[in-house]
Amino acid sequence: MTHFDTWVTFPYFSVGAIILWCIAGFLLFKSEKKSSKEKIALLVALGGVIMIGAFITILWISLERPPLRTLGETRLWYGFFLSAVGLIAYLRWRYKWFVGYSLAMASLFLLITLSNPDTYNKALMPALQSPWFVPHVVVYIFAYALLAASSLVAFHGLYQHSKNQLVQETLDMANNLAYIGLGFLTFGLLFGALWAKEAWGHYWTWDPKETWAFLTWLSYLTYVHLRYRHPDAIKKPLWALALSFGILLICWFGVNYLPSAQQSVHTYTQ
Repeated sequence: MTHFDTWVTFPYFSVGAIILWCIAGFLLFKSEKKSSKEKIALLVALGGVIMIGAFITILWISLERPPLRTLGETRLWYGFFLSAVGLIAYLRWRYKWFVGYSLAMASLFLLITLSNPDTYNKALMPALQSPWFVPHVVVYIFAYALLAASSLVAFHGLYQHSKNQLVQETLDMANNLAYIGLGFLTFGLLFGALWAKEAWGHYWTWDPKETWAFLTWLSYLTYVHLRYRHPDAIKKPLWALALSFGILLICWFGVNYLPSAQQSVHTYTQ
């Protein structure tokens, strides 16, 4: 199967996964905890995750390169990781709204990729032919999935706080997701510096993409600092966590549209 044929099959994988996630969501919200219906729902949802994982694997083989070059390709990974994070978090905290959000967002990213067909290019420019390329991007996308989830939990916590219904579990969930996400984000930043040294001869050049990556890391570090220094504060750290996701989105998507990014060495889609 050629890489073109593989992308042609993407609607079958993506629509199949979305249908499975819709069925899983319906069953889950109708089920009781630890019931057989809940177990079936989780298995069905897992089936959707496996379908996207299988497509990424097949695409990787047919492209003969890691499918991590374009925004469309990274959206596949985001949908895969976000749905996986949702299931893992549900097994830990049993929040139905959270797994529903994760599967819905993963479906949205697949639909965006469906409506914006990617280029079917096997070429990988020299700068991307580095052993640091795959760990840097995969770790980053995984961190993005965790941090997106943490920001949603922050909004949920702010809502609970406004109704005087905030529970400790929500704060614990936000903390765990943000701390783990920041850890992976830090690894991604370090891997990126090592990659830059090999590709361009410098660890850091304050390129627009690098600057926004640093701002993103700094914003989540601010949340950690607020939680550590002011453990009894609620609204300020939750707002910091919720708004950090906006900076993350600028770093991921928005920076490509900034005039200063036209000369960025991190533009790979042209």
